[in-house]
Amino acid sequence: MSDPSSPSGFPIGDMPVMWLRDNCPCAQCRDPRSGQKLFQIGDLPAGLRVKAVAAAGGGAGQAVEVVWAPDGHRSAYPTAWLEANRPGTPGRRDRRTEDGKELWTARDLAGRLPGARWEDYVGEPAVRARMLESVLRLGFMVLRGVPERDEQVLAVAETFGHVRETNYGKLFDVRVEPDPNNLAFTSSAITPHTDNPYRDPVPTLQLLHCLVNDADGGDSGLVDGFGAAALLRREDPEAFEVLVRTPVPFVFRDADTDLRAHRPLIGTDSLGRVREVRFNNRSISTLRLAAGELESFYSAYRTFAELLLRPELRLDLRLVPGDCLVFDNTRLLHARTAFAQDGARHLQGCYADLDGLESTLAVLRRADTLEPLAELFEGAGAVEYLGEPVSMAQHMLQAGALAEAAGAPPHLVAAALLHDIGHFEGDAVTGRDLMGGNDNRHSHTGADWLGRWFGPEVTEPVRLHVAAKRYLCAVEPGYYEELSSASKYTLEVQGGVMSPAEAAEFAGLAGAGDAVAVRRWDDGAKDPLGVTPGFEHFLPLLGGLLRG
Repeated sequence: MSDPSSPSGFPIGDMPVMWLRDNCPCAQCRDPRSGQKLFQIGDLPAGLRVKAVAAAGGGAGQAVEVVWAPDGHRSAYPTAWLEANRPGTPGRRDRRTEDGKELWTARDLAGRLPGARWEDYVGEPAVRARMLESVLRLGFMVLRGVPERDEQVLAVAETFGHVRETNYGKLFDVRVEPDPNNLAFTSSAITPHTDNPYRDPVPTLQLLHCLVNDADGGDSGLVDGFGAAALLRREDPEAFEVLVRTPVPFVFRDADTDLRAHRPLIGTDSLGRVREVRFNNRSISTLRLAAGELESFYSAYRTFAELLLRPELRLDLRLVPGDCLVFDNTRLLHARTAFAQDGARHLQGCYADLDGLESTLAVLRRADTLEPLAELFEGAGAVEYLGEPVSMAQHMLQAGALAEAAGAPPHLVAAALLHDIGHFEGDAVTGRDLMGGNDNRHSHTGADWLGRWFGPEVTEPVRLHVAAKRYLCAVEPGYYEELSSASKYTLEVQGGVMSPAEAAEFAGLAGAGDAVAVRRWDDGAKDPLGVTPGFEHFLPLLGGLLRG
């Protein structure tokens, strides 16, 4: 196509015509109720091209109108949508793959377990959205104070989706049974595993509601299978590839059931990203491969199994009556320590699916607004910024303005604007704790909170911007000397300069470049005489990035 630009200065010349027309939002092209397309791709005219471009609307409603040839159709595209979806900019990641997750070890979750009181979860949509987001991002949530009554676990599942009935019924009781058909119904220790690997499709969510736990032992454990798979890929890429390409026969049989599925232990998508882990030694049947392939598989299988048992990977939890653990069964491996049979331990469980949870979260987000962010900038943001000559709000607005002036893509402008939001907790500024020598982990808490509205393209540079300072101090001569006194002080509280090994690991992260960019705007956003636009200036850009 030619290289026309809108009168507002937004170029569309680099946008493929078929893609642009296929995304026409008008009522002729999309059902106004469902948003579903009313045409087939083959219905678009041959020789499609842009005939004219003009501005439409104004302010936050500014749009670019395109007149198409040869049919004369008119399409109006909000500029915020064009900016957020420009070809080549990061799109919404597949949240089912490792790219859409925060990978973790037990140490990473110290002081920030994703949990909430049941009454807050059911009564406050924002709390429920935050918890459901935690299941998608971290793989689990723990609800406390859930009523200790029979079948309550089904009511928990129904707050975000539908119960997935299996051969175990709508729910199952995890307790010692006299004639168990599964080791789960004994008092034996169970090593990290995923459930139902012999199903196709496998239940993607599992819920466990504690009714009684007076036994000596019986603690629960979680391991991030995606994180473990990524670790295997780094340490032993050959073993990783063997486990990705080798289908494994999983089988479950009892008097009434015969279930089978052939899947690799580590499942990836077409781009090679980890999307599923199926790991259950109790359910692996006999592999029928050539002898050399069997040797390669068992070597890789053993390596992965030993890796999964590393203590630093396992998060240990003791569920108490009223606790309900909800976790991603395609990602997290769960385990249990042995317990004394003479002690009472009774959990009720059920299965559900991630697509229902994602749908519920999307609906909650549609009803949400950016007003809480605006209120922080106008209220708590007016206070001091950790020993710097600007307020918190001035600092963040300056960072956003610097990113915008540098021509950064919308997701990085948003990350720069919001990078220090984790210093706020209501009207309190937790950054004062940081200046007092206690790391408030504001990069993580801020990213977690922003996940209420935005995807990883915004939240992950925020999550990594503190690590980026530690990294730059390690690899860039003179960087440390340019830091302000307050920033040098907080550097030590936040872990100090990275070691060479830490710096190499950081540099290998997918979001490292974005985080470094945000860090540099962060460093430059401390000018007491700087003139910046208000928060409302960024609302159209933020609106275009909202998840839904």
